[in-house]
Amino acid sequence: MKMHADQLHVDRQTVRRLVEVQFPQWRGLPVTELRTPGTVNAIFRIGDDLAARFPLVGHDPAQARASLEAEAEAARELADAATVPTPEPVAIGEPGAGYPLPWSVQTWLSGRDATVEDPAGSNAFAHDLAELIAGMRAHDTGGRRFDGVGRGGHLPDHDEWLETCFRQSEDLLDVPLLRRIWAELRTLPEVDEDAMCHRDLNPPNILVEDGRLVGVLDGGGFGPADPALDLVAAWHLLDETQRGILRRELGCDDVQWRRGMAWAFQQAMGLVWYYLDSNPTMSRWGRRTLDRIVDAWAVRTTTVPLPRG
Repeated sequence: MKMHADQLHVDRQTVRRLVEVQFPQWRGLPVTELRTPGTVNAIFRIGDDLAARFPLVGHDPAQARASLEAEAEAARELADAATVPTPEPVAIGEPGAGYPLPWSVQTWLSGRDATVEDPAGSNAFAHDLAELIAGMRAHDTGGRRFDGVGRGGHLPDHDEWLETCFRQSEDLLDVPLLRRIWAELRTLPEVDEDAMCHRDLNPPNILVEDGRLVGVLDGGGFGPADPALDLVAAWHLLDETQRGILRRELGCDDVQWRRGMAWAFQQAMGLVWYYLDSNPTMSRWGRRTLDRIVDAWAVRTTTVPLPRG
């Protein structure tokens, strides 16, 4: 089942032809399609050391190439800031063999993503995650600011999307409660300067081995944003005790912590209904994140009122 109405098709035979024509040095290497919970790219492994990524949505080759080049630049910068391995850009391929867009090749990282090996109860993983986020935040922004695309800027900018999610989720979730939560979260003040963030620290992008963080994928969005944005990982990846470890090590104040909850809420609300049938792993992950937020909210609202902007 397709995840997107305009989703592009790419299969192993297409990838093999593209590799043979455009990168003859890899001719003869096995090509393996990977079944991942990711929603943006189809992933194929080439030999033992490479991974090819094919955008699943898009119509403009020039725009797609510009995006891939920007992602490669961001990924190189992330490699300098991250405390664990990240994929290194290798090449950008051209359209062909029936596939209409440019595509990218990067180095392969071993490890299981966090939808396969759940690190939620690992104290060591929580420490690893805190070190990663702190390392990224410490990287110099070079005077750059949030680019205004996606999550990481003004919470109320996402009201229209959340309204769509609430309507689509009427038969799936406790929407009246979730509306009340968003009504409070969206008013949180913007108190922190932009910092460098991964900007998509979710389970499919986190590699785990024996309860430790061993790699981070999809670094093409690395850039300046609300530093609370990477705190989505607390709600996507950690149980309550481990969230406490992360918060203490990062020294998050209440507003920053709650803004991280807000960004996780914004992302999770879209996952539950949009991927309900086409990507059940993503849908279940979104529901688990919302459950964690609701539980934390219930505790919070019986003790300390939420600060308002």
